Amino acid sequence: MDQQERGKTTIINLLMRFYDINSGEILIDGKNIKDVNKESLREAIGIVLQDTVMFNETVRENIRFGKLESSEEEIIRAAELANAHSFIKRLPHGYDTILSDDAGNISKGQAQLLNIARVILNNPQILVLDEATSNVDTRMEVKIQEAINKLLKGRTSFVIAHRLSTIVNADKIIVINNGEIVEMGSHEELINRKGIYYKMYTGIFEEADDESNLADAENN
Repeated sequence: MDQQERGKTTIINLLMRFYDINSGEILIDGKNIKDVNKESLREAIGIVLQDTVMFNETVRENIRFGKLESSEEEIIRAAELANAHSFIKRLPHGYDTILSDDAGNISKGQAQLLNIARVILNNPQILVLDEATSNVDTRMEVKIQEAINKLLKGRTSFVIAHRLSTIVNADKIIVINNGEIVEMGSHEELINRKGIYYKMYTGIFEEADDESNLADAENN
């Protein structure tokens, strides 16, 4: 596991309290997360990862895992907001289609849309997106980004991304290089600064994709 992957994993694990920090503190609305019940904290945070987790259940049940007591209408509404409803209706048995163990009977992009529908159903207060549009084709990326834009509204969101087009509208962008924060500001501020972010965005940062550069966006 390279330094970039350790950094991303650490951010998510600390925020979710899969393990606690040794020094300092993480505050949400001014309250230390160590003082918050872990179950309540995790219920308040929705995560959309690069690699989706699907279960050998129907499409309906895979979405319902976001909120087990959801009604049929709520599930369909979440699928519509996630841009998933149209492709679901084209599946052999629609919402009753059973996914294979590895979700091999749908595309990676379609699995991501189902994952987004699941998060929408849960209606979290805080959202974490970790390379959510990676490994999909351009057409599907547009659909996923549209769904994510709906999901972002009204939430504090942390977006971990190399595709900088996904974070240009963030309130604050944090650029991490070799485990260190090297720049911080809005897209416009960082472009005007003509530093690492500028070079990454304009495509002239040598081997940017191979180095440990991570742009984290925090939307408030």
